[in-house]
Amino acid sequence: MSPDQPVTELLETARRSLPDAKAMPPSVYTSGAFLAREMETIFAKEWMCVGRSSGLAHPGDYLTYELAGQPVVVLRDQTGALRAFSNVCLHRMSTLLEGTGNTRAIICPYHAWSYGLDGRLRGAPFMTATTGFAKHDYVLPSIRCEEWLGWIYITLDIERPSVASTLAPAADMVSRYGMENYTECFRETHVWDTNWKVLAENFMESYHLPVCHAGTVGGHSKLSEMECPPGLAAFNYHWITKEASLPIGNAHPSNTRLEGRWRKTTALLALYPSHLITLTPGYFWYLSLHPKGTGQVAMVFGGGLSPEFMADSRAAEHVATLKTLLDEVNVEDRGCTEKVFRGLKADRARAGHLSHLERPIYDFMLYLADRTTGFERTSALAAD
Repeated sequence: MSPDQPVTELLETARRSLPDAKAMPPSVYTSGAFLAREMETIFAKEWMCVGRSSGLAHPGDYLTYELAGQPVVVLRDQTGALRAFSNVCLHRMSTLLEGTGNTRAIICPYHAWSYGLDGRLRGAPFMTATTGFAKHDYVLPSIRCEEWLGWIYITLDIERPSVASTLAPAADMVSRYGMENYTECFRETHVWDTNWKVLAENFMESYHLPVCHAGTVGGHSKLSEMECPPGLAAFNYHWITKEASLPIGNAHPSNTRLEGRWRKTTALLALYPSHLITLTPGYFWYLSLHPKGTGQVAMVFGGGLSPEFMADSRAAEHVATLKTLLDEVNVEDRGCTEKVFRGLKADRARAGHLSHLERPIYDFMLYLADRTTGFERTSALAAD
């Protein structure tokens, strides 16, 4: 495959109008050269979600993440502020912390250089005889970190507009839910054998629910009642109004914020490039995706409850029920998305036309074309 093939084929597909839209061509998913372009133009520049701020509730709580090849640690410092640093020691460049946890100091596992929660070097054994060494010269490089509606975002781009300004329309759209007050009850990391865009697109459309999720949520999903409005520059979305199979899927009786149909309406948000949220009146769950090659995707997966259900006497039972359901949904999604990637690699694989219920995938394609090729996204929407 020529390095230019995925770009040429993506542009050809992006120029199609919505009524005649097709899925993205296989080369966009399978090309290593195109993935390198995505890493440079998207993941090294955009805001990436790493979890909920409620998951880092106490000083010393931390999580680690690898963003476009840069190991990052995000933590709650002694003042209660969220901070992010390069997770690489300034001595011999070992990575520092692993996974998640709580610590009073960041200690290198190689030579025990130690850093405070402010990133400043506190100790370096057997360095007093080294000419020119001074502890105050060593401070872990900061990574931009912002909180938005309870989510933690990081970016490597020092000039990227703030999360709040970028996602202001999304904040307005879901303000009635009070998402910032929802509590994360579990957070996990997984690696699936599929392309990150396949999994992102799977979350963006509900067309697959009755089939892929026939054993779980599919029977409660009425495709005829789904709304798929045009997406915006930084995200796409759609709505599902339903009588939930779980009590936590609708508003709690004590919820006075939601009225009318909103007590039964679920919002599905795809915040570009890869923060995917299902927000119901009673719970939320999310994925945050990062490629690990064309055929693997690293996934942060989490979920939790609205404040009313957290205050309910059966909160622990509700969390357990939600986790069981989402684990089952993930098994179904993993099977479907890994099958799609296997199919994409076939010599005779061809992309077909999109359903109107896959409108968010069309918007996602325009976003990708814009970021990776400079495609005029507004011209395609004007022709829509």
